[in-house]
Amino acid sequence: MFSHMRIGVRREDKNEWERRVPLTPDHVRSLVQQGLQVSVQPSTIRIFKDDEYVTAGADMQEDLSTCDAVFAVKEIPADFFRDEGTYMFFSHTFKGQPYNMPMLRTLIERRATLIDYEKVADDQNRRLIFFGSYAGTAGMFETLYTLGKRLEWEGLPNAFASLKRPLDYSGLDEAKAALKVIGERIASEGLPESLTPLVVGFSGYGNVSRGAQEILSLLPCETIPAHGLVDWMKSGKASNRKVYKVVFYEQDMARPRNGNAAFDLQQYYREPEKYESGFERFLPCLTVLVNCIYWDTRYPRLVTKDWVRQAWSSRDKPRLRVIGDISCDIEGSVECTVHSTEPGDPIYTYLASDGRTVSGWEGSGPVVMAVDTLPSELPREASNSFGDMLISFVPRIAGADFAKPFEDLDLPNAIKRAVIVHRGEFTPDYLYMSKFI
Repeated sequence: MFSHMRIGVRREDKNEWERRVPLTPDHVRSLVQQGLQVSVQPSTIRIFKDDEYVTAGADMQEDLSTCDAVFAVKEIPADFFRDEGTYMFFSHTFKGQPYNMPMLRTLIERRATLIDYEKVADDQNRRLIFFGSYAGTAGMFETLYTLGKRLEWEGLPNAFASLKRPLDYSGLDEAKAALKVIGERIASEGLPESLTPLVVGFSGYGNVSRGAQEILSLLPCETIPAHGLVDWMKSGKASNRKVYKVVFYEQDMARPRNGNAAFDLQQYYREPEKYESGFERFLPCLTVLVNCIYWDTRYPRLVTKDWVRQAWSSRDKPRLRVIGDISCDIEGSVECTVHSTEPGDPIYTYLASDGRTVSGWEGSGPVVMAVDTLPSELPREASNSFGDMLISFVPRIAGADFAKPFEDLDLPNAIKRAVIVHRGEFTPDYLYMSKFI
């Protein structure tokens, strides 16, 4: 049925840690069985070997210019695009990210078509193709690893000190098994009294947060509702043989500027300027903050540089040790996330006194984990999950006639919503982006 159609899988080369793929050899095998032709660029770092793709029925070749559509994970270099080609990847352009505007300009000049995974959504605007849960999974492991190192530096013996980073395990199963052992040790031996209660706060409740919470649940864990957290901290009822979890919703993180008004979720989304941060009241209760929310400049922050400076200049040392900023918006909801990191150097301490950062977990200030490619630390599991979401759309994308006007494109609605540029022109939902280029 699709024998005249060919798709390409581009190798990832953004950095040495990016080993993910949009489609695994098993996905390729399924597509070939449906009649598609698949070309894959060779790679020496990809989690799946070239031979696995060849065995699945793919052609291994450098040149993907004859493909009807090319699939990748991360940004594609500008010199890769060909005239009137079709490309699907995480472009990181729809917020006008300056570092990707040259790439976008070239794609437009080439009269090419861009489909962005991040904008593939159903009629309720729920994303359909994502790595988010694995960002949460890897991010939680990185955050707990960081906590162990920070506490060790402070001279506090702790069970987390034996935890390795997710990319240092053979896979997710081994990492989970190691964390379960740590949980058993906490349950039997307890945590240092000076660390009790160990409270882990999660901002947000979406795919990323759920992935992170799933990992924390491998420990002896009890949930405390956000609205009762402050009073519970004063009650002295905490155990040193448990870890405590708090999930913060919008009404916990923000409050109306008009003190007499009630929180209205739809108004908050529609008119966030009518709200201010209400999160600082919770920060003294947290040992760890795991940030999982979407944020842009219209919304109030969770952690400001001013709060950090004041907290670390006080006589009492803050409870907050680690911020696992999985969202990783630079100077965004967590303002002391002043730059992102990569798996080779994943964490830094934000020095409260002057705003400098130093690599690692030593220094006076919160330790920030800000890896912006976290799923790459669990490349096999993340790629399997991602490809399972993507594969059903691939034949329709490969078979679409992109020479037709946008309104006549025969694509599933979820994919059509994600077409940012069609033949070098912004589509109706993305006309606003013309101001960025």
